Amino acid sequence: MPTWLTRHAPLLLGAVLTLIVLGIAGNIPFFLRVSIFTQQALGVVLGLALAIVYLTRPFRGGARERVPVLDLILAAVGLAAGIYVAVRYPVLSGEFFYRQTETFLVGLVIIPLVIEALRRTAGLVLVSILGTFLIYGLLADKVPGHLEGRAQSFPKLFSYLGIDLNALFGLPLEIITSIVVVFIFLGQLLLRTGGSEWFTDLAIAATGRSRGGAAKIAVIASGLFGSISGSAVSNVASTGVLTIPLMRKGGYSKTSAAAFEAVASTGGQVMPPIMGAAAFLMSERLELPYSEIIIAALLPSLLYYIAVFIQADVEAARLKIPPIPEDQIRKLGPVLKEGWHFALPFVVLIFTLFVLNRRPDTAALWASGTIILVSLVFGYKGKRISIADIWESLTGTGKVAVDIIIIGAMAGLIIGVIEVTGLSFGLTFLLVQLGQGSLFGLLGLTAVVCIILGMGMPTTAIYLIVATLAAPPLRQLGVSPIAADMFVLYFGLLSMITPPVAIAAFTAANMAGAPPMKVAVTAVRYGWPAFIVPFLFVLSPSLLLQGSVGEIVLTAVTAVAGVWLASLAVGGYFMRPLAVPQRFLLFVFGIGLLAPTHSIAYGTWILIGSIAGAGLVLWYERGQARANPD
Repeated sequence: MPTWLTRHAPLLLGAVLTLIVLGIAGNIPFFLRVSIFTQQALGVVLGLALAIVYLTRPFRGGARERVPVLDLILAAVGLAAGIYVAVRYPVLSGEFFYRQTETFLVGLVIIPLVIEALRRTAGLVLVSILGTFLIYGLLADKVPGHLEGRAQSFPKLFSYLGIDLNALFGLPLEIITSIVVVFIFLGQLLLRTGGSEWFTDLAIAATGRSRGGAAKIAVIASGLFGSISGSAVSNVASTGVLTIPLMRKGGYSKTSAAAFEAVASTGGQVMPPIMGAAAFLMSERLELPYSEIIIAALLPSLLYYIAVFIQADVEAARLKIPPIPEDQIRKLGPVLKEGWHFALPFVVLIFTLFVLNRRPDTAALWASGTIILVSLVFGYKGKRISIADIWESLTGTGKVAVDIIIIGAMAGLIIGVIEVTGLSFGLTFLLVQLGQGSLFGLLGLTAVVCIILGMGMPTTAIYLIVATLAAPPLRQLGVSPIAADMFVLYFGLLSMITPPVAIAAFTAANMAGAPPMKVAVTAVRYGWPAFIVPFLFVLSPSLLLQGSVGEIVLTAVTAVAGVWLASLAVGGYFMRPLAVPQRFLLFVFGIGLLAPTHSIAYGTWILIGSIAGAGLVLWYERGQARANPD
């Protein structure tokens, strides 16, 4: 096959895909006075994504030198199927019950193409999950117990999944296409204009002179960029190239360097204002303002990063790791002067979202335009954005977005099966029964289920699946919708660093040349708040900044203090190495400060006792350190 099929055609298709999405975000059909269904645009986008997958991803993985004839045919069929859906959707959706033969044929063509594309992009794990749901859809009435559902015939199931608004072309694919891809474009522009490099320079200037500055740089840079990237693994791969060698050179072990990078990158997925696009998914799913989602996410994410930051400091103190050499650190003033304009796109983004109350995709489009403008006016390190950079951003967005689009299609199929069979009701009832009416028991069970469901999946897929399957039982026991969805999002993401399938930790381990499982275990230790804080914000809404001002302020102060104490205990150091009894006491007192004291019995006494106890332990350790200096 001609070389351009493997090199140029996918880039062109990716650019077209991105332009279609940007056109939707910019409401171009309205200005052109053209009325279309959203699903018509989704059909074209999915067709383009399928074509790109079959042109670029070989059947057995690895590099591709040429496109086999079969893959060329599959690419053409996928693109044609997407265009056919776009053209025929108004008729098929309006006359669904009268055209079931046609809708069945559409499903029969496009669903297997999605399944194979999913295998090539995400692997067999997700294919197995999707296959399990499809089989359940056909045999739901044969499943014993509470999970018994309404089985569908093969033609009826594929007709429904291929066209219905609650299935393939439903909310997951719509949100990913209309919102997530625009933010990927925003991230691509930042990469090519030097914005991501400026984030790292800023982190170095701000923290490089402090103890353990190399790890703190990784925490800040990975957290900032992770919120935009939408994938913990891609964030590890992009920022880890710089931060892991920097930490190794600074004195951290391979294991610690890889673990810090994995934890910081994973936390970016719950870090406002973008939260790796999960905030937009949650906003649409819960039908809540975007601003309400990120306000609720603010304090838990800060606690997460405060804990990781403290772990980096404690590790540096314990291992006597010095600051970064002065000659490798630029002063903060020149760094700010050189790249201050990179803050403007985020000002525009937040202003558009909160003040103008525009949709997230519109805000991201405006922010993207701001990046192009400020790069043309100011540049960075002598370089201004060019037409080639914009073209590469368009093609790069299409390339990155393909995987997420296919996963969105998969999530739509799973949700379609759940809807048509009634599985959600049975699963909710089963989990509530297993939890035996105990909220804490159900939370623990749900946490385990979410970690298992999230194994090996990117952020968007994790949230869409765990929120659909695991959040409803929590609501059944009275948990607020936003707390329930935030809970399952946190534990779904924890699969990124939790053995046995900790893909973010394993990616960082590979880059650092460290033992993968040891990195995963260390990452769990560094990221310990993420395993505790979700339980607390379910029990105490003030952690989600919901409640009176007094409650929120008290909760924030005690939570930060609690995270600090518990992090000292986990790290095992305060002015000197801590003995086991002191570590145990500090951890207990830290959890006592984190606990929702205003909503549990004897909460005030627990708070007072924790403050007093922690004060005594720290006073004792301070005295011992002064009496026995190194």
